[in-house]
Amino acid sequence: MKLDRKEILKALETITIAGEGKNMVESGAVANVLTFGDEVVVDLVLHTPAMHIKKRAEDDIKKTIHELISADAKIKVNIKVETPEKVEIKGRAIPGIKNIIAVASGKGGVGKSTVTANLAVTLAKMGFKVGVLDADIYGPSMPIMFDVENEKPVSITIDGKSKMKPIESYEIKMLSIGFFTAPSQAVIWRGPMAAKALNQMIFDADWGELDFMLLDLPPGTGDIHLSIMQSLPITGAVVVSTPQAVALADAKKGVSMFMQDNINVPVLGIIENMAYFTPEELPNNKYYIFGQEGAKNLAADLNVPFLGEVPIVQSIREAGDYGRPAALQTASPIEAVFEEITRNVVQEVVNRNESLPATEAIKITTMAGCSAVKKN
Repeated sequence: MKLDRKEILKALETITIAGEGKNMVESGAVANVLTFGDEVVVDLVLHTPAMHIKKRAEDDIKKTIHELISADAKIKVNIKVETPEKVEIKGRAIPGIKNIIAVASGKGGVGKSTVTANLAVTLAKMGFKVGVLDADIYGPSMPIMFDVENEKPVSITIDGKSKMKPIESYEIKMLSIGFFTAPSQAVIWRGPMAAKALNQMIFDADWGELDFMLLDLPPGTGDIHLSIMQSLPITGAVVVSTPQAVALADAKKGVSMFMQDNINVPVLGIIENMAYFTPEELPNNKYYIFGQEGAKNLAADLNVPFLGEVPIVQSIREAGDYGRPAALQTASPIEAVFEEITRNVVQEVVNRNESLPATEAIKITTMAGCSAVKKN
């Protein structure tokens, strides 16, 4: 059977590449189509290095040609990535900090702070230098989760300027409004006051050299989020959700906020917390209390990576309450869960930074970077 090039192009007009808005022929992504009898070669040009976008485009092309043209066609897809020469960087960079990751959720109570704490300690165990800024002004929880709620940052002099010294715990540097208020004291501030406090913790602190700064954002999409994104060049955002519909609806809004044209912060992916429950006495059983794979399906619908799922485990809650994040438990199932998720986050940061100018790119270029800097 001889394949017809015009028929193939018409079939490819039914495919839309994530983020393009037009079909792949109209958008110019299809650079060329060649046919040789029952063989077809499609040359594709994409503007993103993200592996999941490239894989999905290739799969869509093969599936469409097989379904609409010929089930016996032999298909080869060549993908070339042409990234923009320059990526817009918002805000004022902090010298010495390579990557700033915002951890967000549309809804409160989904475990965003727990995920942030465990991502931080897992990154540190991999050998990275990590800081955490607790940006949840009205509900700070990092001091409790790292067992430093009674600590107070001190003032130090750096190059003749007075700076706050972040509190350190488990090799993580952190600052939180919780260090400056009594545990029972409510923070009743308007947006500008909260933004000023955040700016002081960001720019008037001696963070030193960090591979990753994690921002534990408050739930929702409000003043604090806008202030942070106006102040800092955010590398990317991670959205945390539980599987039930009410949480997913809010998570979708959270993703949408970062994707707004005037914000345009790359979404590194979605993490599903409280994914399922497995009783100790029934280790082979999984009970999907809040629904099954809701966040995973949302990630697929929004064309963003799914970074992994965290089960409902009592020790995760206990570890947070006791001030020792669960991922610190050596050789435990929870350690393995967060290690996989963290590696996925790092990989998405690598993919995202491939399109940055040389002055902004981080030095980690492959997943091997994790082991290359791993502590002995």
